[in-house]
Amino acid sequence: MNATLNTTLCERLGVRYPIIQTAMGWVATPELVAGTANGGGMGFLACAVMRPEEADRAIARVKELTDKPFGVNFLMEQPGAADIVEAIVRHGVKAASYSRSPNAKFIERFKNAGIVCIPTVGQQRHAAKAVELGADIIVAQGGEGGGHTGSVPTSLLLPQVVDAVDVPVVAAGGFHDGRGLVAALAYGAVGIAMGTRFLLTTDSPVPPATLDRYLAASVNDTRVSVEIDGLPHRVVVNEFLAKLESGNPLTRLVRALRSGLAYRKMSGASLAELLRAALSMQKNDRLTRTQALMAANSPIFIQRAMVEGHPAEGVLPSGQVAGVIDSLPSCAELIERIIAEAEERLAALGKEGMAIAS
Repeated sequence: MNATLNTTLCERLGVRYPIIQTAMGWVATPELVAGTANGGGMGFLACAVMRPEEADRAIARVKELTDKPFGVNFLMEQPGAADIVEAIVRHGVKAASYSRSPNAKFIERFKNAGIVCIPTVGQQRHAAKAVELGADIIVAQGGEGGGHTGSVPTSLLLPQVVDAVDVPVVAAGGFHDGRGLVAALAYGAVGIAMGTRFLLTTDSPVPPATLDRYLAASVNDTRVSVEIDGLPHRVVVNEFLAKLESGNPLTRLVRALRSGLAYRKMSGASLAELLRAALSMQKNDRLTRTQALMAANSPIFIQRAMVEGHPAEGVLPSGQVAGVIDSLPSCAELIERIIAEAEERLAALGKEGMAIAS
């Protein structure tokens, strides 16, 4: 492998390639995470939609499927977060990722246990704050990314974050191939993080009907909407999104209350725990009361499409990159392809540089 591809990310995480599979709710299962890890990348398990006991079992399952390093993602304000933190430490997980509402005590617990802290940010100022709180590596996700995202394109956000912090930065938002990896390295990143590209693999648990909707999407078929959970959320445009965006304040309230009840049942949280979580999000993320109330919408709506296989009746989080993906390789095949493409691009650049010099 070209020495350029053996980056600080590889060294810090103990992986072969500078590629991260992000933790997509309902999608980043133990099988997908292990497929990524065994392929030489760094997979993150999505525990934000799990109860603590489910997270513990899922972490153990990943360890059964691979002996390679992997990470866990969760929301620091979710019910049972403290128990998930302890499960991460107890199992000796390599890294933890998080975004909203960072908890200084949890981060300190990770640091003391030698767990690498890798938050995701969408703004330069958030990157600086994350490092101040103890982040070891930053994932900077540009507006092209799927799910919750910012408004600044990756090509502008990435160099801003690289210049603003003194820790390694991973690029996210719009990556799917070896050319993108080389471009990210040129901007100063130490690797790339991908969600949608890993979602569209044979290791993904997403039902065929839902995968077909992703594969059929063009680059113009995703849009950022705030009608899902009150925050900017990039998704594939579908019938359900049209229904959400045509609603009124009353229908939004009813929908949010229904989602809250469904989320309570799913998470096993008490009413008091949900209230504390909502207040934490409102305080730390500066959310409005409406946004805090809508927070439960996202996991419930996504579950309908990604788990139950009804793509017209749920939310389809997606980066714009879905529009250029037309294949379903395994995680290992995908990673090997990306590295081969990156090596070809680096070799071509080297030849071009030699030609100019001569």
